[in-house]
Amino acid sequence: LAALVGMRADIVTDPQGSTVYFNQLGGHGAVEVVIDTFLTNVLDDIEINGRFAVTDAAVLRGHLIDQVCSATGGYCTYTGRTMLETHQGMNITEEEFNFLVGDLLKALDTLGVPYSETLDGNGLADALLLALLDMKGDIVGH
Repeated sequence: LAALVGMRADIVTDPQGSTVYFNQLGGHGAVEVVIDTFLTNVLDDIEINGRFAVTDAAVLRGHLIDQVCSATGGYCTYTGRTMLETHQGMNITEEEFNFLVGDLLKALDTLGVPYSETLDGNGLADALLLALLDMKGDIVGH
């Protein structure tokens, strides 16, 4: 297994190695950096950090890395609860969701990961942002 782990970047790719967003982002290490920067922003964000006061940060980090890895075409499998199950009873507002998105955009800006304002697929992180926006209905208002 250790040998396979070392080859994972070569295994998880398309024939040209360029159209899988996970690879374009820089692979697992880059996803980890994005998530770590994002979580730092969230925990520093006084508008929403109270929502994470009792959250196990290490577990959340692992789930977010797996989610982003999977959502961008990587080899990870997200095994956590659905977004609806996770946010049930929390009554997350649209404003809180927007603060969270802002924290992700701030992380992408800090790291120089491009995204397009219109999320038309021309920016590197468009797939990641679209995946998050697709989850909005399961996060907000439950």
